[in-house]
Amino acid sequence: MHNGRPVILCIDDDEDILFALRMVLEKNGYEMAAARTAEDGLKVYQRVHPDLIIVDLMMEEVDAGTSFVKSLRVLGNTAPIYMLSSVGDNLNLSADYAELGLAGVLQKPLDNDTLLLILKNCLKS
Repeated sequence: MHNGRPVILCIDDDEDILFALRMVLEKNGYEMAAARTAEDGLKVYQRVHPDLIIVDLMMEEVDAGTSFVKSLRVLGNTAPIYMLSSVGDNLNLSADYAELGLAGVLQKPLDNDTLLLILKNCLKS
């Protein structure tokens, strides 16, 4: 929390996705911290201690999102992590996302109502 607002860390190499997320999150009372790479995402994570994390599956490397999640586990992260993916439901079929340490997978393009419902349920806001 920052100034009474939950902090959502969003990591994606697509500026348009980050811009869209920022508009939705800030309009609905959340604060957003952003990073464009998994490496920068770890630095931001350690600085802001987010309440929830949304990370793209495929960024600078094919498995950058998965590697990021594993790094968070080592750091003792307790914030829910949602993987943002263009493969969506196919990821649910090919990998056990809970085993990866994820709370769930969000499909691109992201449905704003679904995102806000998830945030409300996860953060009780």
